[in-house]
Amino acid sequence: MPCVVFNQKGGVGKSTITCNLAAISASQGLRTLVIDLDPQGNSSAYLLGGHATRDQPNVAGFFENTLSFNLRKVSPAEFIVATPHEGLDLMPSSPLLDELQAKLESRHKILKLREALQQLAADYDRIYIDTPPALNFYTRSALIAARGCLIPFDCDDFSRKALYTLLENVKEIQADHNPELVVEGIVVNQFQPRANLPQRIVNELIAEGLPVLQPYLPASVRIRESHEQSLPMIYLDPGHKLTQALVALHETLKR
Repeated sequence: MPCVVFNQKGGVGKSTITCNLAAISASQGLRTLVIDLDPQGNSSAYLLGGHATRDQPNVAGFFENTLSFNLRKVSPAEFIVATPHEGLDLMPSSPLLDELQAKLESRHKILKLREALQQLAADYDRIYIDTPPALNFYTRSALIAARGCLIPFDCDDFSRKALYTLLENVKEIQADHNPELVVEGIVVNQFQPRANLPQRIVNELIAEGLPVLQPYLPASVRIRESHEQSLPMIYLDPGHKLTQALVALHETLKR
C-alpha cells in the first residue's frame, strides 16, 4: 500500500521518518521503494550518500517523460535506482522538479504518479513517498496516488495550528480525488516526555479524537549521526531506543 509522508510545515522529520520506516520494511524482507518528491532531496541523500551520481535516473525524469509522446513506452521502473541497502530502492529527487512544476500543472499531469504506482505495485511490497513542505503539484499527486497518509508532528503550538489546516486539505483531496486515502495517523516526533508542553499538546490532540500514533519518537542526537553516515537507524544502531520506537511504529502500521 503506497504511503505518503506529508506535512506542509518544514523541519518536522518527514524524510527521517520516510527513510527509517522504509529501511525497516526492507530489513524485514519486504521489497521496498522510496519516492522522493522534495526538490531538496533529503531522502535521496540519506539513502544514497556517496553513491549518488549526477546522471542517475530520478523522479524529474519520470515527470518530464509524461510531458512528451514516446513511441516506446517508458516504464516507471527505469527511473528507479538501487540503494546500498538490500531490498530498498529509490526514485531519487532532482532540483529540476521546481522547473517542471508549472508545465506539469498546465498539462494536467496530476494523475501520472498514481498510474506509475499502479504499474509498480507488482514489484514492491511497500512504497513510501516523501513530499515537499507545501501543498503543491507534487504533494497533491502523492495524496491522490497513495492509500495511506502519515503526518509527522512536532510538539509546539505553531505545528498544532498548522495541523488542522493540513487535515482539512487532506479531507478535500479524499472527497474530490481519492476516497481510498486514509490518514493512518499523526507521528509525534522529537518527543521529550519530561517537558510539560509536549505532553499537554499530545494529550489535547488525543482528547480531540485525532489519530495520534503510539509510540512517540524520542528526541535523540543519534539521528544526526544516522544522517551523516547515510545509515538509517535500523542499520546504524538496531538496539537504540529510537530504533526500537521506529520498529514498534512500523509494526503498528502493518496491522
